[in-house]
Amino acid sequence: MTEHSRSSSSQSSINLRRQPKQQRGKEKVEKILDAAAAVFDEVGYDAATTHMIAAKAGTAVGSLYQFFPDKAAIFKAMEIRHSERVKGFWSQVDIPTLVQVPLRQMIHVLVESVAKLFEQPVSRVVFVQFYLAPQIFQSIDESMTQDAIAFMASILKHRNPALSEELHDLLAEVCVHSSNAVILAALRNPDPEHRQRLTQQIEDLMVSYLEPHVGDRQLDHVMKVMMCLHCQSNQLSKNGYRRGKQCYLCKNCGKQFVAQ
Repeated sequence: MTEHSRSSSSQSSINLRRQPKQQRGKEKVEKILDAAAAVFDEVGYDAATTHMIAAKAGTAVGSLYQFFPDKAAIFKAMEIRHSERVKGFWSQVDIPTLVQVPLRQMIHVLVESVAKLFEQPVSRVVFVQFYLAPQIFQSIDESMTQDAIAFMASILKHRNPALSEELHDLLAEVCVHSSNAVILAALRNPDPEHRQRLTQQIEDLMVSYLEPHVGDRQLDHVMKVMMCLHCQSNQLSKNGYRRGKQCYLCKNCGKQFVAQ
């Protein structure tokens, strides 16, 4: 989705009238959020009521009010949950390792991770509502999209350091906006099989688009024209990263060096 939202994990308590301390209370809050996602998905945000959400969660409305004063507070908590999940996904990606694999495998890992994220009802509903009813959002804004673009740009930069900053930013922007459009169409489609087909097409779309810039042949070419700083050999292999720059190991002299 779209992210450097104004929220953080520390903001979760702001949404709640009473912060749950016991596991049972925490589970009840999560159940309320999942129920709210189902209700918002079924009838829309405007038509939804706290009574409907409480009924869906299988709890008394008074119990719901112990944690949330109204449906706006519930939706804000959903925003924060989604932001936390997305940022958690970004933080767990080992970019230096990911960019070493073939392009299709790299894109497959990213697409599968995003698809798994949207198996969560809260994340799915928040993503869709961001495009259908942006006025109801309190903590997520367009800066989240910019963070997603920056995340993708970092992957492209690590995969092919020869790309200019302007180009890898542009490629990342197109990848994020185009994949978001297909994801939105998939999540709104009632047919599970068609949703899956649409999601699978994102992989082909991104591989075809990125192949000329960060494809496997392109990276081989970059490595072949680069020469060892010690013996001038072009027989190189990638050897991790140091301070954000690609490291190489010379197969001829056995010495390492950092890309300049």
